[in-house]
Amino acid sequence: MLNKETIAAISTGMSNSGIGIVRISGDDAFQIIDRIYKGKKKLSEADSHTIHYGFIKDGGETVDEVLVSVMRAPRTFTGEDTVEINCHGGVYVVQRVLETVLKNGARPAEPGEFTKRAFLNGKMDLSQAEAVIDVITSKNEYALQSSVSQLRGSVKKKIETMRETLLYHTAFIETALDDPEHISVDGYGETLEKELIPIREELKKLIDSAGNGRIIKEGIQTVILGKPNAGKSSLLNVLSGRERAIVTEIEGTTRDVLEEQIHLNGLNLNMIDTAGIRQTEDVVEKIGVEKAREYAESADLIIYVADASRKLDENDREIVQIIAGKKVVVLLNKSDLEPVLTREELGIFLEDEFPVIEVSAKEEKGIRELEQQLKTMFLSGDLSFNDEVMITNMRQKSALQDAYMSLRKVQESIEDQMPEDFYSIDLMDAYEALGSITGETIGEDLVNEIFSKFCMGK
Repeated sequence: MLNKETIAAISTGMSNSGIGIVRISGDDAFQIIDRIYKGKKKLSEADSHTIHYGFIKDGGETVDEVLVSVMRAPRTFTGEDTVEINCHGGVYVVQRVLETVLKNGARPAEPGEFTKRAFLNGKMDLSQAEAVIDVITSKNEYALQSSVSQLRGSVKKKIETMRETLLYHTAFIETALDDPEHISVDGYGETLEKELIPIREELKKLIDSAGNGRIIKEGIQTVILGKPNAGKSSLLNVLSGRERAIVTEIEGTTRDVLEEQIHLNGLNLNMIDTAGIRQTEDVVEKIGVEKAREYAESADLIIYVADASRKLDENDREIVQIIAGKKVVVLLNKSDLEPVLTREELGIFLEDEFPVIEVSAKEEKGIRELEQQLKTMFLSGDLSFNDEVMITNMRQKSALQDAYMSLRKVQESIEDQMPEDFYSIDLMDAYEALGSITGETIGEDLVNEIFSKFCMGK
């Protein structure tokens, strides 16, 4: 699976910046840099993990003034000889440096090929490799902390510990079945079940963490509901920090959905402002109301904006039916005005015990309370990723579910007093499923598919 050709790519973003980096990795990395680098000494003779000032030359033409990092295998990211050319960060000059490298013996790297080589050379397991792209695409502090934790091997350590236990018991059963005269398995089912209980509990905990993991990684799908002119669009503008939605005194101004990504207290909200819920004969507005209902059905969170300056009516009753049984925060908006609707009246009106926060979108009051409420609802206190593992990868979640179901089958076999070889079959299935998370039991096609999703140069 490991391609030994020397590869090169631009490892920094393709935009004008202070510095650009062209990375070269492979057996011919030093021969290639010697052909194009001019400085005080040949870099193939330089000590590992040193940086050298000089120029990149394309024949007789000077391409750029550079600093070149020299790193020798195996103490590199890929496990191969690696050279990184730090040049000026203009888009054109970085491309010219790469072209010069390719002209002198390297081939263009495929997306994710540097990380793929790190995995294949044993520098990291597959869960750590997948964490690399998660670090790059992190959108908030929690996502970054979780990804860095996995990059340091938090998932790997838990999986390895479980696999060691499963392999030990599988080997014991297989050995006992091959040599029944010397090794007895009488009553072994009871011993095995005691050993498997904490593993099943750990698997369940990891599987359950995937819900919060998805929210941390992808954001909270949030829908704003309320009757017309309750202040939904004003709230969106306050949270986004800009005039994202048109706000007027005319009811029904918002007719289509408006989507905005909002960063709030370390969490990302994929916020959707919807048309006001009411009975209407306007064809366009009616379509907007139906869309609001559809989005609410699949939302992670609904923010119900109630108007403190108006009495509750049939439109509010319809909203209460829509939000029944869902995760909801109720905002009693326009608290800066003389109240017509009190917090107590609204609480009695609601069919479920939803948190109610008094806010004023106009004066930007109550927003901090909303932030703290969302943190309480979606995160278990202040997360620390030093010893807590949160699954953010759906491929890993699926493998954990497969392992869990295999161990449930072992439990059922023990309860039904089935022969011991039934235990070993399902134990090995669980072992293989967990191995797919770290990359020990997956095929080349899946490896290629995973790394094809990486960005170029990583």
